[in-house]
Amino acid sequence: MKISVIIPALDEAERLPETLEHLAHCKDVQIVLVDGGSRDGTPEIARRFTPLVFESIAGRGIQMNVGAQHASGEILLFLHVDSRIPAAGLDALRREMQAPGVVGGAFRLRIEPPGRRVNLISAGANLRSRWLRLPFGDQGIFLRASLFHDLGGFPEIPLMEDVAFVLRLRRTGKLVILPVAITTSSRRWDQEGVCLGTLRNWTLLLLYLAGVSPRHLTRWYRPIR
Repeated sequence: MKISVIIPALDEAERLPETLEHLAHCKDVQIVLVDGGSRDGTPEIARRFTPLVFESIAGRGIQMNVGAQHASGEILLFLHVDSRIPAAGLDALRREMQAPGVVGGAFRLRIEPPGRRVNLISAGANLRSRWLRLPFGDQGIFLRASLFHDLGGFPEIPLMEDVAFVLRLRRTGKLVILPVAITTSSRRWDQEGVCLGTLRNWTLLLLYLAGVSPRHLTRWYRPIR
């Protein structure tokens, strides 16, 4: 089963080579990168690893939808630039997607470099995704391409596009959380602080679920580079 890995990027020249080099060595994987207007050479770096480099308006939902339009894999995997999936994770993904009733899912989360505080964040994220079946985008959301298009793709909103999409996805069938961990950078928590970042994330989630517009929520969420 061919997997198209779709990566939205914006000014990620520093982290991008490591991510793409890792994926380039994985079997039956197509890399699709969509740049949102970088000024640091991100698209040029991406073209060293894949010819499928596209440009769009900045915004993860918009960029991921553009990438999906150009992907040819049976499975779509949406990956953040600062996230890494071990080869065993892709094998587990393929196996799970062949199970009856499974429509998609995500990975367990591990934040690197490890530490007591970020380990607590990882544990909280894994409990949330297992109990609520509500993984976030940094856990690598995946599903069949046909279902993605049937659902109309990600909502093109400035924030919470991953949550909105997962809420729709899980209504179509079984959503799985793979036991293999995806690793992501601690850079957001390093810059914002663990307590403030965690409190802010949960507050934004609860406000969104309560009906607050994502455009209003962006006032309390700034991009980290």
